[in-house]
Amino acid sequence: MMKKMVLTAFALLAVSAPAMSQETVRIATEGAYAPWNFLADDGKPAGYEIDLGNAICAKAELSCEWVVNDWDSIIPNLLAGNYDAIMAGMSITEERLQTINFSDEYFPADPSRYIAPTGSSVDFDNLKDVRIGVQGGTIQASYAEQNLAADNTIVSFTTADQAVADLAAGNLDVIFADGAYVDPIVAASSGSIDYAGPEVNIGEGMGVGLRKDDTELKGKLDAALQALKADGTVDKLIAQWFDGRGPYYSN
Repeated sequence: MMKKMVLTAFALLAVSAPAMSQETVRIATEGAYAPWNFLADDGKPAGYEIDLGNAICAKAELSCEWVVNDWDSIIPNLLAGNYDAIMAGMSITEERLQTINFSDEYFPADPSRYIAPTGSSVDFDNLKDVRIGVQGGTIQASYAEQNLAADNTIVSFTTADQAVADLAAGNLDVIFADGAYVDPIVAASSGSIDYAGPEVNIGEGMGVGLRKDDTELKGKLDAALQALKADGTVDKLIAQWFDGRGPYYSN
């Protein structure tokens, strides 16, 4: 009887071992860039990237934990080893690729847009003396500093939501941000905020930020992401969180 119990115990241990040894991956997100990521009423991260990240982890058989980190220190803390990956609405750019690596894209390159109070008289053909709000450390902030700062005032905010609040308060003339971020703001404004100026194409889509030497993790995430694109999961989540956009990745 004792021999049978011991064998049974070893059998149970063998069955449970793969689950117990599952690799844990810590994913950082900002929690302040809806609909990509935000904090739900219970204080936990939610949004497109959280749903997609959980799906990637399930497909790759990884155990994933979410970490909320401010945007302005999100890359330094990745490099310091405080987490293993970033999913925070981060566009793939040549500048960032000098410091970190990225997975394959999980959201296509999206035109950046200006928004302003409806009826704004801002002349985008001769942009001067305009207060332009951007989130610091973004591709829009870099573009504005390089191309618009000479004749205008670039106002940088810690979060994009702070810029929206200042626009509503009359402290800014325009905001420059991801099109998919400003779309719901315009839709929810009851006509008080509208698109302004031209669309601007910057960046190469959004991906998971990774340390340069984490090539094995990149391989696992890319394989899982490829499968989720092929089976329609990525397009389904984009349509769910971005008002029916797509499909981009599946037939």
